[in-house]
Amino acid sequence: MKVGILIGSDSDFPIMKPAVEFLKSFGIEFELRVASAHRTPNRVREFVANGEKSGIRAFIVGAGAAAHLAGVVASYTTLPVVAVPINATPLNGLDALLSTVQMPSGVPVATMAVNGAKNSAIFVAEILALSDESLAKKLKDYREDMADKVNEKNLRVQSQL
Repeated sequence: MKVGILIGSDSDFPIMKPAVEFLKSFGIEFELRVASAHRTPNRVREFVANGEKSGIRAFIVGAGAAAHLAGVVASYTTLPVVAVPINATPLNGLDALLSTVQMPSGVPVATMAVNGAKNSAIFVAEILALSDESLAKKLKDYREDMADKVNEKNLRVQSQL
């Protein structure tokens, strides 16, 4: 099982890096490519088609401005596509968010928060965990670890009262 990650520009990589880091930390294989829905549409199509053949089971797509990349990817596959609208314009990512959530009926794209790359990787891991018990256990442990950290912070604050 593998995840395909597409970004529209190399400038999107710093925003998407938390998704890469999360996937690495969970041992989830991925392929990342820079490709543009408008400037290199054939590269996008080839990546999606070849990715499916090579074991990609979901796509994470980051794009700013009009954010067409996730929709284009979704048009080429029936695999889950998770979009990360990126804050890349004076509109602070609102343009990318609104473009992404307005996909036409029949071609869904799950949409995270603006710059929500880490959540995109967690969401894809949850999808993959439906058929992978060890991954499901890692996610459960991850959630328990987050809860433990919140409890520790609560104790620290309470000790100051």
